[in-house]
Amino acid sequence: MIIHDSHRGPGFLLTDSARLLRKLIDRRLQPLGLSRAQWSILAILSNRDGLSQSQISDELEIEKSTVGRLIDQVEKSGWIERRPIPGDRRLWGVHLTGQARRLITEVENIVLNTREEMLRGLSDEQQQILSEMLQTVKLNLSVALELDQASPHPQKFEGATS
Repeated sequence: MIIHDSHRGPGFLLTDSARLLRKLIDRRLQPLGLSRAQWSILAILSNRDGLSQSQISDELEIEKSTVGRLIDQVEKSGWIERRPIPGDRRLWGVHLTGQARRLITEVENIVLNTREEMLRGLSDEQQQILSEMLQTVKLNLSVALELDQASPHPQKFEGATS
């Protein structure tokens, strides 16, 4: 059996670690009235203010409708505002408010402290190697997903019944 309590493979460990990290960051951001998903919008805009919803969707690699709902939530909190993009009446740029700019420093401290806890016990070299390895894993999965989506018919398990 590939999943056994005494030998959990890298896929399980990656998934479980990511789940625990998301849970911890969400818990630590909760007193600020902010979720990790909402923070991701603010983080992107802190580097590139004024992006469109489509650009934010591309940056986060999630569906435009999901980003739209997130933007609506963050806008209701007063952390962002939509402004028309000059020259294109259909597009709106998403901009940080002053309130969000003050919040960003506090959130960055939470995220950096959590990252430090996550990597405790790993040398700088090990952290670099881990990052490179995870980048390779992510690239491999992205390529596999693209190939899978390009396939006309998903592969079926031979023992499955229709």
